Amino acid sequence: MVSYRTPLGRARGLGSAKHGAGVWISERVTSVALVPLSLWAVCSGLTLAKVGYDGAAAWMHAPLNAVLSVLLLAVGFQHLNAGLRVVIEDYIHTPIRRNALLLTNLFVCTLAAALAIFCILKVAFGPTVIPA
Repeated sequence: MVSYRTPLGRARGLGSAKHGAGVWISERVTSVALVPLSLWAVCSGLTLAKVGYDGAAAWMHAPLNAVLSVLLLAVGFQHLNAGLRVVIEDYIHTPIRRNALLLTNLFVCTLAAALAIFCILKVAFGPTVIPA
């Protein structure tokens, strides 16, 4: 059967792909959340540059610093995952390759976030070090 409709005529009325809005909102929310967290991280890094490991470990024992560090990592890796997912979906057209890359992206981002958060919690809940 031959269709005499133009491409615009065929596409009109089909609506969206039904998942782009959620990803778009997720990227914007994580971007907004990363602004104050990144500013805090830069200020904290400049402060910690003056102390050694013992001072940094003692700094990490403060609950606010540990919580903000975990939030920075969790939000940052969520933002990374969402951004790479969009790039993969937009530029990889082979379904098998696209699905494999999407799973790899999810696995790597989740594993890296879990390891980083574990390291922060290990230092935060570890033995208290008193700076000399």
